[in-house]
Amino acid sequence: MKDLLDDLLKRLRAKDAPCVEYADARWVEDRREQLRVRNREVTASSRARSSGVGIRVLSRGAWGFSATSDLRPAAIEAAAARAVEVAHASALVPRSPVRLAREEPMVASYVSPRGKDPFEVPLDDKIQVLVRACDRLLDGLGPSGTAQARMDWALVRKVFVSTEGARIEQDTLHGGAGISCLAVGDDGEAQRRSYPTHQDGGVEQGGWEIVGALDLEGNAERVREEAIELCTAPPCPSGERDLILEGSQLALQVHESCGHATELDRILGTEKSLAGGSFLRPEMLGSFRYGSPIIDIVADATAPGGLGTFAYDDEGVAARPVPLVDRGILVGFLSSRETAAEIGIDRSGGAMRADGALRAPLIRMVNVNLKPGNAGTLEDLVRDTRDGILMATNRSWSIDDLRLNFQFGCEAAWEIKDGRRTRLVKNPIYAGVTPRFWQSCDAITGPAEWRIWGLQTCGKGEPMQLMHVGHGASPARFRSVSVGSSRP
Repeated sequence: MKDLLDDLLKRLRAKDAPCVEYADARWVEDRREQLRVRNREVTASSRARSSGVGIRVLSRGAWGFSATSDLRPAAIEAAAARAVEVAHASALVPRSPVRLAREEPMVASYVSPRGKDPFEVPLDDKIQVLVRACDRLLDGLGPSGTAQARMDWALVRKVFVSTEGARIEQDTLHGGAGISCLAVGDDGEAQRRSYPTHQDGGVEQGGWEIVGALDLEGNAERVREEAIELCTAPPCPSGERDLILEGSQLALQVHESCGHATELDRILGTEKSLAGGSFLRPEMLGSFRYGSPIIDIVADATAPGGLGTFAYDDEGVAARPVPLVDRGILVGFLSSRETAAEIGIDRSGGAMRADGALRAPLIRMVNVNLKPGNAGTLEDLVRDTRDGILMATNRSWSIDDLRLNFQFGCEAAWEIKDGRRTRLVKNPIYAGVTPRFWQSCDAITGPAEWRIWGLQTCGKGEPMQLMHVGHGASPARFRSVSVGSSRP
């Protein structure tokens, strides 16, 4: 496939030169497995495999893209011809010609680290892991309660070639599992607890060893008992309190209010069709105070185990750490070769990725990580808090089209009085304004608490593309945050 695509681009360049300024082609094979269990019954068990070739052409200063799932040489060549036609049609729309930041073309290969291949593990073994976890959740949950368990795996192979001479092969494997249960109180109110997160469970790059490390059965009793206790817990109190967010909730906060906000296509206004734009502007680089001096955020596609980890993006740009916020000051963006050139950055941030072969790459989050601090452990942070709320595990989120005003709901929260966790409270929510919220952060726990949390379904674009991304975080404290309850 690599030789076929390379020969195609050479013929394309020879045939249409000097019209074709640049072209690249990606072959992608995507293999997926999804398992779902509810109350000991398998509700989903599916495997899917797809493959195709996507071709981008820059001609007459404009982009053209076409793709095909027909891998015969004639079909791929026809797709390349369509990409040229689309570029010529796009060039009729008045706008500045596309320029690309320079990137050294690489000849390389990459295989993500892994242990045992999960696709070789017998299906019955996987299902039994989920059924046993559901058994533990249901034991004592009551007749109205429900238990769920999930497992997902994805193996993605890519070949990328460009007219500049890049020839790159990549093979990445990620997956994981999670559990949740719903308890119903005497008054009919339902409360959910999940482990390790609600949305996707614990997902990361690696193999079957990920599931063993999660210990779903070992965490099921705690999850069940907290769900039951929440049914009779008092509502989260309202007012301004010091707020501690545990790692997975803070990871989603980074995703929504930092990751999306720093995507340069949103900032430049070329991507607004899903979830809007951004309050940031290019001229803010180097001067805008995004957060307090302890806030350091980096986009790092080299971080081990992250769902946003790879060697090269879908433009052939080598992965590297790109600082976004340094000591609270905005210093970088998630960028592409085109957007980097547009604002005068020397190199792309290496953030262009596509949801499979049949979609054009967009600027996407990689691993957008909040660096750990020096506040010790979560319990150290609790002991250092006089009057606060600790919130855990996302339940809902809402943020405006500029990534400024937000409100998040969590599954559970604990009041903190004089350095001690006291009562469990239910239906907690908190709200804020992005820069004001991050400027209020006065403590971040240390490396022992830090981990990368994975999200498999970050949506963007039209038609929408779903991307796997990662966010490293450790629990942190924010002063005088508006908190309350989503229900009386």
